[in-house]
Amino acid sequence: MNRIIGNRLKFLRRNKGMSQEQVADYLHVSQSAYARMESGESHSWAIHFKEICRLFAVSPEELVKVERVLKEENLNPDLISVKLIEQYEQRIIELKETIENLKDKKR
Repeated sequence: MNRIIGNRLKFLRRNKGMSQEQVADYLHVSQSAYARMESGESHSWAIHFKEICRLFAVSPEELVKVERVLKEENLNPDLISVKLIEQYEQRIIELKETIENLKDKKR
């Protein structure tokens, strides 16, 4: 699980355009401690769960979603990236719809 969450953290951090140092500062940990979270060597992401969700603007469910999907569907690890791409494409569609709705409200 740590490795999957770690990969998710790395994706979210890169997607937000942040460095490991910036995220570490936000969480009040060292850069090396955060790097261990991303590499799956540490469980300490769980201690910072709420802060991580807040920083990356994701719900707790979204943060751990991949792990749940793997357990429920017994997916082959090779298919993880395909599932992630599908999830992110769906999220992009939802965000675009939200943007359009906000633009319409502004008018």
